[in-house]
Amino acid sequence: MRVLVTGGAGFVGSHLCDLMIAKGYTVVCLDDLSTGSRTNIQHLGTSAEFSFIEASVLEMVDIDGRFDGVVHLASPASPFAYLDRPIFTLRTGSEGTRNVLDFAKAKSARFILASSSEIYGEPHLHPQSEEYWGNVNPVGPRSVYDEAKRYAEALTTAYRTSCGADTGILRIFNTYGPRMHSDDGRVVSSFIDQALNCKPLTVFGDGTQTRSLCYVDDLVQGILAMLETEDPGPINLGNPMELTVLQIAELVIELTGSLSPLELHPLPQDDPTRRRPDITRARDRLEWRPQVSVREGIGRTIEWHAEQLRETRRRERAS
Repeated sequence: MRVLVTGGAGFVGSHLCDLMIAKGYTVVCLDDLSTGSRTNIQHLGTSAEFSFIEASVLEMVDIDGRFDGVVHLASPASPFAYLDRPIFTLRTGSEGTRNVLDFAKAKSARFILASSSEIYGEPHLHPQSEEYWGNVNPVGPRSVYDEAKRYAEALTTAYRTSCGADTGILRIFNTYGPRMHSDDGRVVSSFIDQALNCKPLTVFGDGTQTRSLCYVDDLVQGILAMLETEDPGPINLGNPMELTVLQIAELVIELTGSLSPLELHPLPQDDPTRRRPDITRARDRLEWRPQVSVREGIGRTIEWHAEQLRETRRRERAS
């Protein structure tokens, strides 16, 4: 298969490109590098089956040749990133998704939308199943991301029902692992960065809000499984093991051996207090479930961040 991955130089996208190349796919990675990085994909440059195009999905996507699949990951995902560029985020979810859908339709390629658990907002149903319509504040600060994903889902569905496009929708829950920016505001990377630098771990609210953490290697297996089916979705991808933010902080402190204290801060507006996916559909339709335990995954992620920190310090001493 020849597949286009938009946002392929980002955190999730680069891991998906790795998996596809390992499976024998031909991969074209398209990324504007607004949140992605060439560093994430530089090791793939030696593969004849991998190519990179620096471009934005806000422009018409025009790439020669046959394509069997398109995985649309292009979007800011870090709260810091999408709150800093709200209009760009909304345009990426709307105009960008339409451009990529048009490309997939023209190529008769299967299109996979990477949506988000954020479409559920502050949920009244727990755990969240795909039948739940969500509870999103459309004028809150986080709405630029939430509504961008909700619109992208509606647009993808319209292309399927009105144009006969082969589409699938995935709703991705909290994901973590190597290559996630240490300063992007998401809980695991933030805690690890603070612990390794002997800084207080910033806990918003009272720490009893929950997250369900899925290791990135597990997640991309689920994305690939969706690409290889004809299922329209939506399908949740995430780890149903639910932890409080305090439990995550304590695990990071334990695994890093840090003496960092916890520091409580007010909970940001519309920050969800509960997150846990119902993955019945993923198990039944994709034969997918997460394999990496949270302890093992956070341990691997700490090792990666620690190596990045050592490399940064080596460069600083050398200069």
